[in-house]
Amino acid sequence: MLKILIVEDERPLAETLRYLVEDNPRYRVVGIAEDLPSALELLEHGEPDLALVDLHLARGSTGFSVAVRLNDAGVPCLFVTGRPPGFAMPDLALGILLKPFTGNDVHRALALAEDVMRGRETLRPRLPRNLQLFEADEEPEPMPVAAALPERQGLKARLERWISGTAH
Repeated sequence: MLKILIVEDERPLAETLRYLVEDNPRYRVVGIAEDLPSALELLEHGEPDLALVDLHLARGSTGFSVAVRLNDAGVPCLFVTGRPPGFAMPDLALGILLKPFTGNDVHRALALAEDVMRGRETLRPRLPRNLQLFEADEEPEPMPVAAALPERQGLKARLERWISGTAH
């Protein structure tokens, strides 16, 4: 059973996502966090295998900062957002699921994320239109908005440049 942490500040959406995830008996939600401090608290108690992370969170937190801390703790992330970043980040997240989504989209995204996490090579059927998986071994494809980074850099360097507004 895959244990999942949901990081989403809109409580009705977080509860809907919990319902959709737990509709499949292979997945269990270990908690819902609305910002970085609550995500870190749940990380200690829930021992998640994967986190579904919104990029735009409450109280000044961002999904980027949450993903950095979760990745440092060995928990891979799948971004779930209505506004994708302008570039792919294979060293920060497994991929991105765009809102709105259906229960089937969530289940397929979780199954594919689990395959990537477990290192399983699978024949991937056509992905849902709102799901993009990032490939760590390849140059990422551009996201639908803006251009991808021209060169691969370390995670911290890219985030620092993105935060300072100098990312090109």
